[in-house]
Amino acid sequence: MTDEKQIQEQADEEMINQGFQELLDSYLATKHRKKVEIITKAFNFAKQAHKGVKRRSGEPYIMHPIAVAKIVCTEIGLGSTSICSALLHDVVEDTDYTVEDIENLFGPKIAQIVDGLTKISGGIFGDRASAQAENFKKLLLTMSDDIRVILIKIADRLHNMRTLGSMLPNKQYKIAGETLYIYAPLANRLGLNRIKTELEDLSFKYEHPEEYTQIESKLQETQAEREEVFREFTAPIRAQLDKMGISYQLIARVKSPYSIWNKMQTKHITFEEIYDILAVRIIFSPKNPEEELNECFNIYVSISKIYKPHPDRLRDWVSHPKANGYQALHVTLMSNKGQWIEVQIRSERMNDVAEQGFAAHWKYKEGGGSEDEGELEKWLRTIKEILDDPQPDAMDFLDTIKLNLFASEIFVFTPKGEIKTMPQNCTALDFAFSIHTFLGSHCIGAKVNHKLVPLSHKLQSGDQVEILTSKSQHVQPSWINFATTAKAKAKILAILKREQRGMQQAGEEMLREFFSKEGIEYTPENIRKICNLHTSKTQEELFAAIGLKTIILGENDKNELKDKPTPSNWKKYISFAFGGSKTNKEKP
Repeated sequence: MTDEKQIQEQADEEMINQGFQELLDSYLATKHRKKVEIITKAFNFAKQAHKGVKRRSGEPYIMHPIAVAKIVCTEIGLGSTSICSALLHDVVEDTDYTVEDIENLFGPKIAQIVDGLTKISGGIFGDRASAQAENFKKLLLTMSDDIRVILIKIADRLHNMRTLGSMLPNKQYKIAGETLYIYAPLANRLGLNRIKTELEDLSFKYEHPEEYTQIESKLQETQAEREEVFREFTAPIRAQLDKMGISYQLIARVKSPYSIWNKMQTKHITFEEIYDILAVRIIFSPKNPEEELNECFNIYVSISKIYKPHPDRLRDWVSHPKANGYQALHVTLMSNKGQWIEVQIRSERMNDVAEQGFAAHWKYKEGGGSEDEGELEKWLRTIKEILDDPQPDAMDFLDTIKLNLFASEIFVFTPKGEIKTMPQNCTALDFAFSIHTFLGSHCIGAKVNHKLVPLSHKLQSGDQVEILTSKSQHVQPSWINFATTAKAKAKILAILKREQRGMQQAGEEMLREFFSKEGIEYTPENIRKICNLHTSKTQEELFAAIGLKTIILGENDKNELKDKPTPSNWKKYISFAFGGSKTNKEKP
């Protein structure tokens, strides 16, 4: 038995060392500064902390942090601080070590990230869904302190999804649902396109195994046909690019099973009716970084001479990058076989940003410049603003944020010609709040393309919007029905709550004065009588109505209070009537 145990321990040790060596090799192949010493120190510490613990699959637990660190390094492109944090991410939660221990050994930055990861450990949904939604709030709060927390969290979730097969079926279903609901849109918002696609596909595989298998087998059956279409379609494009002296790669991009299934569901079509399963990606190395944008358009012009472009299907994400930093030129061309095929034109830098998101910016900017992260900063600031206004229900918060995570983007112009990125289906009111809370709360309408429109008017990409305000205007409760962005909804609710509180205080003051003037005691019992008289459910409702002057206190209120003794005073009256003792009074 001991021999078997020793052999197993030896095999585990070899597996762990090999896993760590692979991580180091991946790290040494990157452009990051080579801080091997601190990574080795983090590995040895985590290995010792998790010693003897196994995962459900039977492998040593330390293999999970190693795998997460590898994803962080190779698939997200982060450096030594993130790799160390990934290796240590479960230490505080699963062992007796504290954040202070991590700080003493590895410094404040790594400790802060590990602390952030510990705070948001566990699922977002569970038996107590609302409490778990609070967890998501924490995740976003931590994320706005250091974006690396969420990037490592996404890597952690990706490895859990890749190894989900060893979990119990009910656990699989729950984790897959949560991944599709939160983590895939988050990965998308952070520009991690490849990871987003894999998370969606893995979730789809566990949530709808039959449909997943059907689509996979249909993709297999049609693969040879697609390869032939790709070869024929790209032959003249290759010849043209060679003639232009461009250094490039041509890649076939096949739509993912989840995207295909999603399109089948939303458009009510069959697999055979989806025309954009195949797309072509042209990835080029610009001769000169300054000419990168021009080269995109030069390639577009030259391939549009070979095949006819679809007039409504040009997507220029080059001049106006998406909020997650994505840049590319998408054009749909008609092949010689009469088939529409999308071609995506990107430089190598744009391709890295598309695959690795914001992490890729650090690769191209010494010291991780901030201007490329402007859109991300803006998004995180919006989330911070929402979190600063406490929401009564965490699940509402989750849904609101999710709406904005998933939203497609449109570009809207201010009167001065500045471009604002807004979610699709947003209204003039959303636009007003996105610029400034004061503008939103005093907004009376808007001019869209110089025409007057109401606040509820839905904006289209390319609209020029001027917000009209009035000092006498204030937030109306009905506005919540046509605000679509998380920021606008949160602000409207906060202002209404603040006004409601102000009205309640004014109403309470007016009621006190009324009682005092009429010589009536200000007791909960008497307030309840006034509530009953005006059919107000709560005293807060009563105070607000008095403050708003929808209830005017007068003769009826006086009569209600003076003419009838309160139920708790009946004993007093009976006691006096039958000569009872005055000292034996009931407390009111």
